[in-house]
Amino acid sequence: MTELAKEFSQVVAARKSVRAFKPEPLSEQLLAQIFSAALRAPSNCNTQPWQVHVASGERLEVLRERMPADFMAGKMTIDFPYDGVYEGVYKERQYGSAQALYDSMGIKREEKQKRQASFMRNFTFFDAPHVAFLFLPAPLGLREACDLGMYAQTLMLSMVAHGAACCPQTALSFQCDLVREVLEVDASNKLLFGISFGYEVEEAPVNSCHTDRGGLADIVHFHS
Repeated sequence: MTELAKEFSQVVAARKSVRAFKPEPLSEQLLAQIFSAALRAPSNCNTQPWQVHVASGERLEVLRERMPADFMAGKMTIDFPYDGVYEGVYKERQYGSAQALYDSMGIKREEKQKRQASFMRNFTFFDAPHVAFLFLPAPLGLREACDLGMYAQTLMLSMVAHGAACCPQTALSFQCDLVREVLEVDASNKLLFGISFGYEVEEAPVNSCHTDRGGLADIVHFHS
């Protein structure tokens, strides 16, 4: 294995969903380095069909205050339907990951209020000092959303490589109108999800959660 391959494998292995962040923000220089590196993400015909709005400081605090309150009040708007149905092994993985997360926090299955409180922390961004909101410009669709997904993974690996931690959150797309309002984003940009990021609180129990992955033979099928 080459040194470059080793470094890449280390970065991929280090990427995890962090749910407790330090309040310390990243410097403007580091933010520029992280997001500049992610610009090399691939896309169909190099169309680069994404718009990214990074919330920090006062605007992020407005969202941190309003998002949980609006969600609890039943105010929810989404640009893309959340209608996927997990069955079989996919349901098993979903359940296993959720159970591993709650186990890391010492929350039992019957402790419904604690589970709800844990979920609501999505809307305060797990105390992260930054959130990147990823938008797909209209009228682009499913294929371009795949391009945006490749950008998101490239961005998260860039964050890890530069010493930051992150957590992708589909829950942050549940109030797309509010996000557009606070960040002054044009209505033609449709919110797919958000990524909270910053520096990890390494001693936080929730950040000790590690989820399994399927084996190579379960996922990849080689044909010759």
